[in-house]
Amino acid sequence: MELIFLYGHAASGKLTIGRALAARTGYALFHNHLIVDAVGAIFPFGSHEFVRLREAFWLEMIEAAARGGRSLIFTFAPEPTVSPDFPDRIAQIVAAAGGHTTFVALRVTEEEQERRLGNADRARYGKLQSVELLRQLRSDFDRCIAAMPPASVTIETGSMSADAAAARIQAISRAPAPPTPADG
Repeated sequence: MELIFLYGHAASGKLTIGRALAARTGYALFHNHLIVDAVGAIFPFGSHEFVRLREAFWLEMIEAAARGGRSLIFTFAPEPTVSPDFPDRIAQIVAAAGGHTTFVALRVTEEEQERRLGNADRARYGKLQSVELLRQLRSDFDRCIAAMPPASVTIETGSMSADAAAARIQAISRAPAPPTPADG
């Protein structure tokens, strides 16, 4: 079992690249808004119950996948309401089940990040869209990103397509290579 743990700032391309990587590898895509949106439907973001349940659901889902040998891609935006040791605990859970975690850092320039905030896809998932709020929170996000485990690869998402980024991640991961025309 492999967990490809994609992390980066808001609007760094985590979901877009995760989709491209899932298409290339056949791994399940477990993007963080699946749980954030479910818990946020009941509890306000950042409230005690929101934080507790979000983390419990993330941990339980990844642990079940690891126990079942189900490789997956997890997207994650480090921010202050998440326990700083969360990524390490995830990696320990995966390792305890005989799996491997590949950390991948996605980077984006501030200018490109702010431009992307207005993308329609972000609104559909209830993601951060306010440039003003992003600017207020950026230093907190930067501290959280700096505390992440070392990445196997860092990708500047403003300089390559999602498919090129996915191919680069696949090359350093344990994911099977895509079939070549000669294989078919």
